[in-house]
Amino acid sequence: MVRFTVLAPWQDPRGGEIERIRIDNGTLAIEVLSLGGIIRSLWAPDKQGERANLVLGCDSAADYLNQDAHLGAIAGRYANRIANAELNHQGEPFKLNTNHGKHCLHGGSEGFNRKIWQLGTLPDGVRLMLKSPDGDMGFPGNCTVQLDYRLVGNNLYVEMFASVDKACPISLTQHSYFNLDASQSSLNHHLTAKATHYLTMDDGGIPIAKTPVKRTVLDLSAGPELTIQTTAPELKTTQGFDHCFLMDNPAGELKRFGTLSSPLSGRSLTLYTNQPSVQVYGGNFLAGTLGRKQQILGQYQGVCLEPQQLPDAANQRELAQDPWLEPKQVYHHISRYQFDVV
Repeated sequence: MVRFTVLAPWQDPRGGEIERIRIDNGTLAIEVLSLGGIIRSLWAPDKQGERANLVLGCDSAADYLNQDAHLGAIAGRYANRIANAELNHQGEPFKLNTNHGKHCLHGGSEGFNRKIWQLGTLPDGVRLMLKSPDGDMGFPGNCTVQLDYRLVGNNLYVEMFASVDKACPISLTQHSYFNLDASQSSLNHHLTAKATHYLTMDDGGIPIAKTPVKRTVLDLSAGPELTIQTTAPELKTTQGFDHCFLMDNPAGELKRFGTLSSPLSGRSLTLYTNQPSVQVYGGNFLAGTLGRKQQILGQYQGVCLEPQQLPDAANQRELAQDPWLEPKQVYHHISRYQFDVV
């Protein structure tokens, strides 16, 4: 049985209130905000059966709005980077908001992570709705998004649908930072993934080519400890993992990507998704971000596993399935986060 607890709302410094709700099925529990579709907290048991919060977050709306780490939020309309903040569809150019050097990152400086979503309940979770107007951050067309968070046993399901009235590339992702020990560092975690290819990037994080992981530090098949982020010469430029791994999933089925685990707490998180790629981000640039209890977050304090369309695929359609959504089509993203004890 799922229990719902409506929490005291937060004041939005821009005006109005931000709703908060806690959902608990006895195994997992999450706190969700109407700001940004944010998962502020996620509690799961360790090998002793003790639950702890495993995601990074903040204590006020102002703290969320004053950081750009996308803590726990939905990134959109287009997760990751779009080169030169430019799109072109059938000869019609679109100039997007620039917020990452000369590029557009996670939908721009006022992306979905900063929007107020309508929040309602489901029998086993919550449903959030958002309407993004034509021209929002430069993206074409009106866009309607439905986001469901559902708790089923030891699984968190994240499911998103989107529709548009004008052709627009859509890529949405859940941007939680996981720390399976609820500690100050995730470097003792291990990440296992069977991905055989990743995207090599230029200095701005724009894809250049699909590259085999074999005989590179990006081969995660043996489940390396994440301390490799601080020691591998190949990761020096990015200061750790900030790489897009490709899923071998042309049919778009719900398929296993990999497992994040910690020997200290005994917790593991296995991600399943229907998306064509997963961006692995080791929290390399988290240092200085304000977290809970006014504590400053540290580098590598959390790990993001971001299922999504490929970065800049809207401009490089040869990379993967075309991410442009046409009117009357429906975008569908489903991911399952399975929490176990090992």
